[in-house]
Amino acid sequence: MNGQTQLIIAACCSFIASLLHVAIVFGGPGWYRFFGAGEQMAKMAEMGSKQPMITTLIIATILAVWGLYALSAAGVIVRLPLLKTALVLITLVYLVRGLAGLILPFVTSHPAITQNSVTFWMVSSVICTSFGLFYLLGTLNHWSELS
Repeated sequence: MNGQTQLIIAACCSFIASLLHVAIVFGGPGWYRFFGAGEQMAKMAEMGSKQPMITTLIIATILAVWGLYALSAAGVIVRLPLLKTALVLITLVYLVRGLAGLILPFVTSHPAITQNSVTFWMVSSVICTSFGLFYLLGTLNHWSELS
């Protein structure tokens, strides 16, 4: 698999995650709970607060932009500014989130971690790590074409 293909897969991963976040807004409090946003976000959504929606839509927007950066790097769309820097940062965010989520549930009892199950942390962390690996491999394998 070449770097261009890996970056297109990375983009698709980010777009799917973005769409899932939009679906969570429409799914309501139960979806916030199921997807691990935490009880506080779910309760705020139940009470009609706009904060969960705004926060979730901001995350969805960021993930969509990350998908656009991967498509840009793959040469599918116009070159975006700071492309190499953005790809490195996106890769780092995905990998740090993924790897931290595989470790933190076993070494801390902080409420931000314990509000979700170990299963949630393992599944979501494997997903984030996988996304990060597509960004990493795609970026490394396509690096010379990004100049």
